[in-house]
Amino acid sequence: MQKQIILTDKAPQAIGTYSQAVCVTGGSTIYLSGQIPLVPETMEMVEGNINAQIHQVFKNLSAVCETTKGNLNDIVKLNVYLTDLNNFPIVNEIMATYFDEPYPARAAVGINELPKGAMVEMDAVMVVEPCDYTY
Repeated sequence: MQKQIILTDKAPQAIGTYSQAVCVTGGSTIYLSGQIPLVPETMEMVEGNINAQIHQVFKNLSAVCETTKGNLNDIVKLNVYLTDLNNFPIVNEIMATYFDEPYPARAAVGINELPKGAMVEMDAVMVVEPCDYTY
């Protein structure tokens, strides 16, 4: 799999943990459904503030990635949904602890509400080496 970062000075530079665009060839594309901060063992929302919720969402995404022998760094597009966009700097700070550069392409969207009263949800597109994983 080849992952090439697309970068131009004719568009605004990335101002956080993302790339302007990512081109991928030679792999399998996997679309990850939205994850909210549910604890898998209890199916209850993680206790705590927005920081705890963001960490749990990244843990949930990571678990799905690992099922296909991938990891968060195989994500090429990440969408972040927040009920309060003032929490976006916290997403950047925490995301930097889960991802290595080059970062995926990303969008952040402020929305009115999320399932189960979550403050954050994320979905993603991941590309991994072709494998014999049975889907």
